[in-house]
Amino acid sequence: MMMGYWYGGLGWIGMVINLVISVALIIGVVFLVIWIVKRLSNNNSGRTLNNVVLPVEIAKERYAKGEITREEYQKLLADLGTG
Repeated sequence: MMMGYWYGGLGWIGMVINLVISVALIIGVVFLVIWIVKRLSNNNSGRTLNNVVLPVEIAKERYAKGEITREEYQKLLADLGTG
């Protein structure tokens, strides 16, 4: 069995090209996974902290829905130490 046959008749050059392409694909997949994880974590950074909804976000939602007045909202922010 000839070794060059498996690499398109290029011999050692074919093996090197195959190795380079394989390593590039693996590195590309790793960077893709890192990018996806960072993107998903950035989308939730202001909303939650360890899957717990932050009190300021609850106050913002309640004010936006009209459940509380502006004065109540400002008092909540002051009580929470953010306003």
